[in-house]
Amino acid sequence: MTMNSSKYRRNPTPNLTDRQWPNNELEKAPIWVSVDLRDGNQALANPMNVEQKLKLWHELVAIGFKTIEIGFPSASQPEFEFTRRLIEENRIPEDVTVQVLVQAREHLIERTYEALKGVKKAVIHVYNTTSIVQRENVFEKSKDEIKAMAVQGAKWVQEYAEKAKQDGSNSEWIFQYSPESFSQTETDYAVEVCQAVMEVWQPTPDNMCILNLPATVESNSPNRFADQIEYFIRNLPNRESAIISIHTHNDRGCAVAAAELSLLAGADRIEGTLLGNGERTGNMDIVTLAMNLYSEGIDPELDFTNPEKWMDVVEEVTKIQTHPRHPWVGDVVYTAYSGSHQDAIRKCLLKQEDNKPWNVAYLPIDPKDIGRDYEAIIRVNSQSGKAGSAFILEQEYGLNMPKWVQMDFAGTAQKLAEEKGGVVSHVDLFAAFKTYYKFGQFNERIQSYQVNRDGDKETISLEFDGETWLGKGTGTLSALCDAYQQKTGKTIDVIDYSEHAIHLQNLSDGKDAYAVAYVYLQTENGKKVGVATAKDTVSAMIQATLKGLQSA
Repeated sequence: MTMNSSKYRRNPTPNLTDRQWPNNELEKAPIWVSVDLRDGNQALANPMNVEQKLKLWHELVAIGFKTIEIGFPSASQPEFEFTRRLIEENRIPEDVTVQVLVQAREHLIERTYEALKGVKKAVIHVYNTTSIVQRENVFEKSKDEIKAMAVQGAKWVQEYAEKAKQDGSNSEWIFQYSPESFSQTETDYAVEVCQAVMEVWQPTPDNMCILNLPATVESNSPNRFADQIEYFIRNLPNRESAIISIHTHNDRGCAVAAAELSLLAGADRIEGTLLGNGERTGNMDIVTLAMNLYSEGIDPELDFTNPEKWMDVVEEVTKIQTHPRHPWVGDVVYTAYSGSHQDAIRKCLLKQEDNKPWNVAYLPIDPKDIGRDYEAIIRVNSQSGKAGSAFILEQEYGLNMPKWVQMDFAGTAQKLAEEKGGVVSHVDLFAAFKTYYKFGQFNERIQSYQVNRDGDKETISLEFDGETWLGKGTGTLSALCDAYQQKTGKTIDVIDYSEHAIHLQNLSDGKDAYAVAYVYLQTENGKKVGVATAKDTVSAMIQATLKGLQSA
């Protein structure tokens, strides 16, 4: 079998030569609609039961959705029962509107209103297909016949709303119509059908209807879909009385892009699911689009600060695991393994100020905004360099290592990563650090020391391994080096030195450490590095120097 591209043809879209959407900029979030409980549920091998739907419902409300499509109550008893549970158990907050889907068939519409009895406010979402392929091959009906189906469905929706009112209902009804497979429908014809539906409902700017334009099958590139949306809006009479809604699918992998560009083209409202669950390749992922807006400084008006909480529920009820590289919320999407990336992130984070705009290489947002710890940003493996180890030891243990210490320890970290064959935990990395720099091996060898200052000179008296070292210098470090040279006859120079405060309990250098010292020495046997922690900087410096000298 061979691939034959000649069997396919491009889906026709309007020739919009004066398109305006490419020059527009987004300034606010759209009206969001979660269809997880309907469209996402229909796509499952094992649809959710009522209790599972209730569990996901509460997460959707907590995230901040104000419109939630709860199902297809005329399609099955569980869907009907779920709708009744929400209403009868008073689970719908005052500021949340439920939406239900129904085909343009009278008995299904009647059953839908039965399910919604007693609801305070609901969107009745009626649809019929309008695409060329379905008109010709599925329904075998003309354009006029398909439009008549839409008009009749709109009339039934209106009539049963009026009947409910006559029966004493105080429910507020909002009407929504979808020309199913809008993306594969001639755009002029889609305008014609939607106009006919609006003529039935007679919406006004104060009492608007919703026109939902779905890419039921994604068949156009995002820019061409945006052309369809802009053309539709520009040619729709009484546009000011309609909320333009978008429902994209992901057959081409561009559902989010198509939805985002449709907002530039004038759409007001977006339907989608958390993490893109849906038929075939899925629905538009609301998380991705909302976080895209957030990364550009636009409040998405949805709360994704604790993704692990709601992701656990989504995975539990759908039985679908989230890919670790899922945009914005995957386990490793803020993680760098590459040494050069790690180095850039570490340097940027050191310069990032709390009151300044976020400007960190390789991190489009601050992971802490959605509850991600910096521990996961840089992970050490065999691809990592010195910066990765330094970052982790700094974040987890407060060790702000100078560059020459990073370079000295890099080989040990690399060897550890290769031996582990994967990601090295901060615990293993710190254990290797302590072993390499001989933590715990000098406490008993230093019996005592005394430092005295006389004018601009310091003297040191050190009891080490039962022997007395004496030295003088301009400071404690130079006096210690002088004592070593007098004791051994070997020359030594201090290339660099660094220290900083730290609070780290249960180090093997001592029960409580309040200072860490790093010493870089030039000895007759080459350059040596010593690192030590202690309760004071002088003790830490002496230990670090002796460690470096002992390896010389």
